[in-house]
Amino acid sequence: MILKYVLLSMRPEQWIKNFFVFTALLFSKNLLNPSKDIEAIIGFIIFCMITGCAYMINDLVDLEKDKLHPAKSRRPLASGKLKKNSAVKIIVLVCLASLFFAFYMNILFGIIVLAYFLLNIGYSIYLKNIVIIDVVSIAAGFVFRVLGGAVIISVVASQWLILCTILLSLFLGFSKRRHELILLEDNATSHRKVLEHYSPYFLDQMIAVVTASTLICYALYTMSKDTIEKLGTSKLIYTIPFVLYGIFRYLYLVHQKEEGGSPTEIMFTDKPMIINICLWVISSVVFIYVVH
Repeated sequence: MILKYVLLSMRPEQWIKNFFVFTALLFSKNLLNPSKDIEAIIGFIIFCMITGCAYMINDLVDLEKDKLHPAKSRRPLASGKLKKNSAVKIIVLVCLASLFFAFYMNILFGIIVLAYFLLNIGYSIYLKNIVIIDVVSIAAGFVFRVLGGAVIISVVASQWLILCTILLSLFLGFSKRRHELILLEDNATSHRKVLEHYSPYFLDQMIAVVTASTLICYALYTMSKDTIEKLGTSKLIYTIPFVLYGIFRYLYLVHQKEEGGSPTEIMFTDKPMIINICLWVISSVVFIYVVH
């Protein structure tokens, strides 16, 4: 039974974010290389384990606050189903095992995983309370995933790929803050202290900046001479409509449906978004690996 509560505390539904580990695999034309696929999968698993530890530490830090929250109070640690001492032992065990295998696979990959873990600890303890830096920290976590995915398969991550990752994660982060601010209204600051420094207007301005920047950056990436030479195709430009629709759909959910508090939940529940992402992946694979 304890394993069930440990798994729930590690929030496996959030592990979808770790699929960013596979971006370098896709855009380096190594998707059909079995050895590289296995390395990327191992990297994904390691990131899932270390991410789970970070979530458990966050729950320990916010334990007393979560007990008073209507939804978070049902989490294993806050509800008392998972004891604090047991959680600490599991965190130490899983964290050490994850870091051991990370460094065993590749020293630089191990350093990236360690840096990612320390960033998450810093976020849980302090960074999440600093305006703008809180969202930048989230974006940095996605960049570490992309870099880790590149390093473990021994390729260099494209600067365009890193830039697109930063902008997209900032877009998701600011959208999440806006959702929290609007949904919780007067109780927003008690839920998340940093929300007292945000306003809907300010967040809308930030979202507008990163939305336009993300679209332009991705478009330039698809048309870049380096991209065309590296991938051997100029047809990646035809994936832009899927990126446009994905961002517009997300903005629609944030502004019209008052969703967007959990990007992972949208990825699992919003059918148009799921279909769009699948079409983007399929079209990218076709243009990179099949049609040149």
